Amino acid sequence: MGDGDAPGPSSPPPPPPPPSALTLVQPSKKKSRPSKVFRVFRNVFRSFPIITPACKFPSLPSGRLPDSKVIAGARITGTLFGYRKGRVSLSIQENSRTLPTLVLELAMQTHILQKEMSLGMVRIALECDKRDDRDKTELMEEPLWSMFCNGKKIGYGVKREASEEDLHVMEVLKAVSMGAGVLPGRSEVEGPDGELAYMRAHFDRVVGSKDSETLYMLSPDGNNGPELSIFFVRV
Repeated sequence: MGDGDAPGPSSPPPPPPPPSALTLVQPSKKKSRPSKVFRVFRNVFRSFPIITPACKFPSLPSGRLPDSKVIAGARITGTLFGYRKGRVSLSIQENSRTLPTLVLELAMQTHILQKEMSLGMVRIALECDKRDDRDKTELMEEPLWSMFCNGKKIGYGVKREASEEDLHVMEVLKAVSMGAGVLPGRSEVEGPDGELAYMRAHFDRVVGSKDSETLYMLSPDGNNGPELSIFFVRV
């Protein structure tokens, strides 16, 4: 181009790279078998108090759950993830290499949950209305939940289909069985420098009845790591 030539039009920016191929597999259809932790959870439930009157847990004699309704379930993979300024989401998978069986957007910002967990035990209760006995909707299929954190109502949890970004996060973390950290962000709200925080752990799933289930986080550090319990209950 000569000195007297007018500058040509600027080139358009290159297109963004295509998303990585999804390699997560469908979860199995097999039903959970009672696990070896049954006796441990039976003992936990014998002494487990109803933690707060704000949560409408079933009213039972002396605030304890009966042994006859406690059934130990499967060990699953749970991932809490979200942008610092955004709401945290919970993804439940059969294991880290399968597609999510449930994604819940919780009524809590990510940095607030991180702060709560740094202070000690966190108990999240998700409640919804009981259905007619003829209704066969599974507990984990409920679309909307009232959410309590350590006894305080903080809003609503919403079940949603896994988004493209949810699946991208699960794909990136496929080789991670337990751990916490940050991933490069893809959020327009947070901007290109926004980071997505995550915490992944194994959870033991305990089924109390068709109207109640609990997920207990298993810490790799024994009793030294963060303690988290998530209760799903129809009331």
